[in-house]
Amino acid sequence: METEGEVTKEDGDLGFTILGDIENQKAEKVHRVLPNWLANPSVIENVSDLKTCKLEDLSGLDEKLLAKLQECGFTHFFPVQQQVIPAILKCVRHGLQAGIGGFRPSDMCVSAPTGSGKTLAFVIPIVQALMKRIVCQVRALVVLPTRDLAMQVHQVFSRISKGTGLKVVLTAGHKTLSQEQSSLVKEGNCGFMSLADIIVATPGRLVDHISKTEGFTLQYLRFLVIDEADRMIDQISRDWIRQVEKAAYTSVDGSVVRKYHTKMTVANAFKIQLPLQKLLFSATLSQNPEKLMQLNLFQPRLFTSVVKATNDPDSILKKEGEFVGKYTTPAGLTEHLIQCDAGEKPLMVLYLLEKFKLSQVLCFTNTVEATHRLHLLLKLCRGSSVGEFSANLTPAQRTRLLKQFKDGEVQILVCSDAMARGMDIVEANAVICYDVPPFIKTYIHRVGRTARAGREGTAYTLVLDKQRKRFESMLKDAGKGNVQWMKVKRKALQPHIEDYEGALQKLPEVLQNEEKGKKS
Repeated sequence: METEGEVTKEDGDLGFTILGDIENQKAEKVHRVLPNWLANPSVIENVSDLKTCKLEDLSGLDEKLLAKLQECGFTHFFPVQQQVIPAILKCVRHGLQAGIGGFRPSDMCVSAPTGSGKTLAFVIPIVQALMKRIVCQVRALVVLPTRDLAMQVHQVFSRISKGTGLKVVLTAGHKTLSQEQSSLVKEGNCGFMSLADIIVATPGRLVDHISKTEGFTLQYLRFLVIDEADRMIDQISRDWIRQVEKAAYTSVDGSVVRKYHTKMTVANAFKIQLPLQKLLFSATLSQNPEKLMQLNLFQPRLFTSVVKATNDPDSILKKEGEFVGKYTTPAGLTEHLIQCDAGEKPLMVLYLLEKFKLSQVLCFTNTVEATHRLHLLLKLCRGSSVGEFSANLTPAQRTRLLKQFKDGEVQILVCSDAMARGMDIVEANAVICYDVPPFIKTYIHRVGRTARAGREGTAYTLVLDKQRKRFESMLKDAGKGNVQWMKVKRKALQPHIEDYEGALQKLPEVLQNEEKGKKS
C-alpha cells in the first residue's frame, strides 16, 4: 500500500527524480585559462650553445653600433637577443613617433633564464633608436629593484652608448638627491633643460625626482623598461608605476605630446602621438594576469625561453594552464640535491669544495645572520679565500668584494639573497644552496648565478630530511622533476671533522671580538 507523498520506482519512470542514492562522481578538474598572449608566446629555445648568430647576421643593426659591439669584444648574439632586438627595432623603424605604421606598438615581456643576455636585449635597440636624437630629453627609463642592479645596468648603457652623444644618468640613491638633481636638469635662459636621454633608476629615488625635482619631466618618454619584473610587480603597491605614467602623460612645457585614449576613433587617430612602450624582463615572470594588469600593458607580446625534454628532443616542457619557460634555468647548468643532517651541512660544504676542487663558488643562505656565521666558520677553515656578501656591507664594500671574486682573490663567496637577483658574475663556476630556498623563484635566481653566457656550471642544494618532500614537490611543480640526488657517505665527511670542530671552538671568541669592536 502506498502512502501519500511517497515516490515509487514507477513514479521515477514517469519523470520523477528519486532522492537518496546518488553515485559519487569524481569532481572534474578545473584547468586554468590564460590570456592568449600568455598561452601562446614567441618561443626562444634554451640551448647550451648560445653563439648561434653572428653580429653581422642580425638585420637592422646600425653600422656604428655594430662596430661599437665588436670593439667591446662581442662576436655573437644570444638567442634571446636574436629575437628581441629585431622586435624592438621594428617598432622604431619609421622613427620614435610613428610606432608601427602610425599605430601604437605592443608592449613586450621577456621571460628567459639568468645569464641569457636580457640586459643587452634592451640596451642595444634603445641606444640605436635614440642615437640620432637632436634635443636631449628623457626618452628611455629603466627601473630596477636594487641599487646594485641599477649600477650594473648603468655601466652597460654607458659602455654601449659611448661615442653616440647620448647621456645616461643613474638615479639610485648612490648620491644625494641634490647631486642627482643637478645631473638631470639644468636651468637656462629659456627654462629648464634635460641633461639625460636615458635614466637608470630605483623606484624610490625615481618617485623622489618626479615629485621634488623642478623641471624634471617624463613627457617625452618613449621606452619604459622594467627589469626583474616579477620583483618590481610586487612593489607596485608603493604606487611608483602610477606616478611614472602620470608624469609621462603630463605636459610640463605646455606642448601636448600624448594623452590617454579609451577608444580608437577617427578624431584621436588623426594626430600621431608619441607612444609609451613598456618592456618587461625577468627570469621568473609572473603568470598571474591580475598582477600583470597592474602594469597597464598594451596588447602585450611574450617572448619566453624553453628547454627541450630529454626523452623527446622535438618537444618542450609545457604544463597545462601555464606558459612555457616560466622557470627555465641555463642550458649548461647541472643540478644536484644532497640530503644531510643540519649538523653536517658545514662539513658537506667543505667536502664539496675539496672533492670537486671547486673554485669561484657562491654559497647561499636564507638569512643575513646565517650568512655571517657560515662565512666565519669557513674563513676559520679556509682562510682569506672566503668572503661575505650581504646587506651588512656598504655599496663600496660590495663593489670591492665582487672585484676580488672576479680576480680570483676570493674563491668562496657566502651570500644572502641580496646577491641572487640579477647580479652578473660570469666567473662563478658553482653554486651551493646551503639553506633550501623558501620559494622556487629564489631557487631559480640562485642557481642562475652560474652557467651564465653559455658557460657550464654546477649547483648543489643541501636538503634536510624534513624538507625533502616539500622541496621535491616544489621542483616538480616548476617542471624540474628530473633533478638528480647525489649520495654522499658519512665516512667521506670524516677528514673534515677536525678542522670543523676547531673552527667551532674558535667561533665564540671571534663573535665576542666583533661585538667589542662594534661597541668601541
